[in-house]
Amino acid sequence: MGTEMPRVFISDKLEAGGIDLLQQAGLEIDNRPGLKGSDLLEAMRAADGMIVRSGTRVSGELLENPGKLRAIVRAGVGVDNIDVAAATRKGIVVMNTPGGNTVSTAEHTITLLLALARHIPAADQSLHAKKWERTKFVGTQLAGKTLGIVGLGRVGRGVARRATGLDMKVIGYDPFLAPDRAAQLGIEAAADLQTLLPRVDFLTVHTPLTAETTALIGAKELALMKKGARVLNCARGGIIHEGALAEALKSGHLAGAALDVFVDEPPPFDHPLLQMPNVVVTPHLGASTTEAQESVALEAAQLLIDFLIRGTVQFAVNMAAVDRTELEELRLYVDMARRLGLLHAQMCQGTIRRAELSYRGEVARRSTKLITAAFAAGLLEYRLDQNVNIVNAELLARERGIEIVEEINTKKGDFGTLIRAQVFTEKKAYTAAATLFGNQYLRLVQLGPYHLDAIMDGVMLIFTHRDVPGLIGFIGTIFGKHQVNIAQMTVGRQIAGGEAIAVLNLDSQPPQEALDEVRAHPQISSLSVVRLPAVGEMPAWFG
Repeated sequence: MGTEMPRVFISDKLEAGGIDLLQQAGLEIDNRPGLKGSDLLEAMRAADGMIVRSGTRVSGELLENPGKLRAIVRAGVGVDNIDVAAATRKGIVVMNTPGGNTVSTAEHTITLLLALARHIPAADQSLHAKKWERTKFVGTQLAGKTLGIVGLGRVGRGVARRATGLDMKVIGYDPFLAPDRAAQLGIEAAADLQTLLPRVDFLTVHTPLTAETTALIGAKELALMKKGARVLNCARGGIIHEGALAEALKSGHLAGAALDVFVDEPPPFDHPLLQMPNVVVTPHLGASTTEAQESVALEAAQLLIDFLIRGTVQFAVNMAAVDRTELEELRLYVDMARRLGLLHAQMCQGTIRRAELSYRGEVARRSTKLITAAFAAGLLEYRLDQNVNIVNAELLARERGIEIVEEINTKKGDFGTLIRAQVFTEKKAYTAAATLFGNQYLRLVQLGPYHLDAIMDGVMLIFTHRDVPGLIGFIGTIFGKHQVNIAQMTVGRQIAGGEAIAVLNLDSQPPQEALDEVRAHPQISSLSVVRLPAVGEMPAWFG
């Protein structure tokens, strides 16, 4: 027989189709769902690959000594039950199956949409209670109504397609989906939540749960909606603030809500939202269909087979698809590109359409694909789920209609190495360029048309102004008053007395009052605060 076949440990119930697929590939299978404690650890350590659902918690502690484990596949989308950073540090690739339950979740959203519009649960309950109350349950027709979709990933787009089939008008908001791509999908793109909310009859959210999206729809947002509108959440509990939603329903501002997910699951059964007759609820059934379960089982099995037998990685949520030695050589360039991405994400206004990266000198001889991926990761991680890394960043950018192109020139210019990134939004184009100084220090050497020499870490205050005497003293006085220390400062200008740009590296985040006072100066035309990682701090996915 020769070499021993890799072993797969299945720690949660997996559909037969997935197990068959693993067997056909000749893998050795240890199918023991529900193991706990030392039994779980022992089974995991003896396996090359592991398949989990949401039942197994793969903690950092469990991964402390992972034996020969090289890959974990989550049969499903959310990897919140896996300590991804710990897996990355141990060089274990973590993959998920994002396609498997898209259809079921989109269908469940439409199911709740219809149930909400036609009072199905309440009418069903009434008739079961031997009542015939036709006039009590007069519903709303969906045709001609406007559905607002926040988050146009796979599920959001699936819901949009189905709602269009119901003759609804669909407006979507996703900071990463270009309006022309949305138009191709039959969705009108809204520039922001504020313009979307007042226009919709129904609102549904389909974003991951991150620091940015927690309570994304709160009291302020619900108040912007028209009286009598209805909201749905089949994504993750907490994207719509539960307390604010209960208030908006109680006051009669909203006509109803449908929820498949809650902050705590199961929610306390005296939860205010469970007491309201105009709230339709289901116990997190979005992906609970036989087809979705079968589909993610097959997808999970195939991912493991591809990895263990062919060495290919797909749908990785962490950093193991790249050769480690190559990565170490590229460490500084990866760091520089990611910081340029983070800088652009925080400075640019409007929807990002395109990014052009130009590599000159020493860096142009390297694996620029990896460096471009690091730039994309920086550009997206600021606003997206924390699972952005150099494995998936470019795919995520492409899915959102952001085109990223490279231009390579091995001739040296003014610098031994230079990365210039130009980002285009529908409003304007921004340029930033960086170099390596003395082979280890990262320096920002261009912003817009201005050349300068600034340190790329920590809190940076960037402002454009007229180059007039006394301005720097004015800013220093304000920051002194607010106890903000200026660590470093650099100014770039084209001609004396003309337009100029300044970058101040600060020891702490300035309070809003200080920024308002600085902004009020008549000679300052724009001001941004950018937060970059500390010097030498690498992203979690770098391992």
